[in-house]
Amino acid sequence: MANEKRDPQGKPQRIRDPVHDLIEFSTRDFDQMCWRIIQLRPFQRLRRIKQLGFSELVYPGATHSRFAHSLGVFHTARQLASVIEKIRGDGYDGLRAREAIAAALVHDLGHGPFSHAFEEVFEVLGLEAHESISDRLIQETEIRDELNGLSPDFAAKVAKIVSDKVPEDIYAGIVSSQFDADRLDYMRRDRLMAGVQSSAIDFAWILANLEVRRVNIGQDEAKLKELETLVVGQKATLAAEAYVLGLFHLYPTVYFHKTTRGAEKLLTALLSRTFQLIIDGSGAKTNLYERHPLVRYIRTPHDLDLFCDLDDTVVWGALPLLAEAEDKCVAELARRLMERRLFKAVDISGILQKRFADIEDEEERDQKRREAEAQIRTRVRESGLLESSDSSPRVLDDVVQRDPYRTSGGDDAALDMIYAVDRAGSLQELSQLSKVVAALKKFETYRIYFRREDEGVRAALEEILEEQVT
Repeated sequence: MANEKRDPQGKPQRIRDPVHDLIEFSTRDFDQMCWRIIQLRPFQRLRRIKQLGFSELVYPGATHSRFAHSLGVFHTARQLASVIEKIRGDGYDGLRAREAIAAALVHDLGHGPFSHAFEEVFEVLGLEAHESISDRLIQETEIRDELNGLSPDFAAKVAKIVSDKVPEDIYAGIVSSQFDADRLDYMRRDRLMAGVQSSAIDFAWILANLEVRRVNIGQDEAKLKELETLVVGQKATLAAEAYVLGLFHLYPTVYFHKTTRGAEKLLTALLSRTFQLIIDGSGAKTNLYERHPLVRYIRTPHDLDLFCDLDDTVVWGALPLLAEAEDKCVAELARRLMERRLFKAVDISGILQKRFADIEDEEERDQKRREAEAQIRTRVRESGLLESSDSSPRVLDDVVQRDPYRTSGGDDAALDMIYAVDRAGSLQELSQLSKVVAALKKFETYRIYFRREDEGVRAALEEILEEQVT
């Protein structure tokens, strides 16, 4: 980075990575600060949290960690910052870029064990989201001291970039946007480690054809302001299209695979029940000892030191104890996870799509399906099948909605879209240039999980479904 001192006594470090080959840390002050942050306890904890949680139940190679991913995001952020520096020249804000690169490094610190499953538990219990925990780890631990050693309030600025939902400038867009370092790493890493052959992206070509342009912010014809953002040059428009399409393919094949989600739903139910018993003073029924990391944390959920004791190994290690719990719900769910005896998945969305296949208008067909899904969810809830007490719930339901590409979101969301240069040299939002991107719909699926051997639930679900499909 320009105007940054080197440590004459320091030595460069190198990390081998399956995606990026060598990730290097120079002797400059900033790189050495990042290297020291990596050695700290909150960051080292990410070694013990898998990036894809239960995906290894489907893809045995998908055992990579959030530690490796965070290093990859850091490296990719540096590459994006270098593009900005090369284009802007003297207008490049080196300090702001370093804030964004540091934010890329620490953006995942607040993830709990099994990431998204743990997040769902926290929502059920009304506890902190991982974004809030990340913010506190950045600003209330030894990570703050390292960051502020570079410049005053550096930690607060890094935390703001991590927590902001909408990037406020081109540098923050490196960390959080539709075309950011996070996605550019996890798409390539997850695809590689899972072993899927689709969803490849031409990263080198995209990087070589990035430009910096100003985009208009406003509604309709009213321009409120202009902001700078990275845009895709005309030669890489098809590569950008493939990037969005690749992300769309990863949702059903990897991230929301029925088996992965089924295991996550079991873990969510297990931890929700376990934590609620502990909160209610009935922790002994879980068979976890008083000093167990899960027990200690849920009793003091705002203690960052106790949070840093939690990782995937803690949960896996707790399963044999939970499997012997007095509480039947806890015991059954723990044993099922240990033995990979998951609930059977019923694809409600797929069944309804067949039911309404004769409706020619696509929007009307989707609306009919959504209405039917809502009615089925209501009937399942009213039936009591979702309830959990001393015995585990007979049914687990799963509703998934995810946009592969967002084309709107208000005046402040301009940097949350991908812009590309058309053949005439004009700037266009990607869906205006690509019929493929414009045609992509929100990924939606509704599944119900139940025990294969539970004929009573099978019959009840068939009756509920019969009301909608006849």
